[in-house]
Amino acid sequence: MKTNNKIRCEEMKKVLKSIVIVVLSLGWIEQASAQATTTQNLTFAVNAVYKIATSGNPGPLTITSGTAGTDALTSATDNSTTYSITQNFGNTVKITAYLDAAMPAGYTLSLTLASTKGTSIPNVDISNALSGSAANMVTAIQIGADVNQVISYTFSALASAGTLGSTSRTITLTITN
Repeated sequence: MKTNNKIRCEEMKKVLKSIVIVVLSLGWIEQASAQATTTQNLTFAVNAVYKIATSGNPGPLTITSGTAGTDALTSATDNSTTYSITQNFGNTVKITAYLDAAMPAGYTLSLTLASTKGTSIPNVDISNALSGSAANMVTAIQIGADVNQVISYTFSALASAGTLGSTSRTITLTITN
C-alpha cells in the first residue's frame, strides 16, 4: 500500500510539474504575442541665432613717424585679430561697430571687417561712432557662418593735434538685423 501511495505521489508530482510547465508556457506565449504601443506629438522650432566672437585684442597702435612738411603722420595699423559669426536669420543681417568714447580731435580710428558672407565696407571712420550712432561695417550677410575674418584697424593722427599719451577705447561689434 505504501508503494501504491508512493507511486501515486510520484504520478501526482509529474502531473503537477506538467501543469506548472503548461501554465508557465501559456503565460510566456501570451506575453510574447502581446503588443503595446504609444505615440507622442513633438513640436520643434529654431529661433533666430546671432553670434559673434573675436580672436582677442589688437596690439597697440602707436604712431612714430611722419613726412616732413606734411600734417598727416604715418598711420599705424593692426591686422592681427579675426572675428567669426553665425546667423540663421536672413540676408538683412549686418555688423555694426561703435566706441565707448569719441576720439580726440585730430585723431582718427578706422576699421575694416573682411567678410565672405556679406558686403564689407572698407576703412570706416569710427572715431565718433558711439552706441547711438554705430557704424555699419558689413551688410547683407548671408545665412550661415563666416569664420576667422580679418579685423583691420588704422590709427591716424595730425601733427597739429600734438602728442597723445597711451589711451584706450572699447570697440563693440554687434551682429543685428
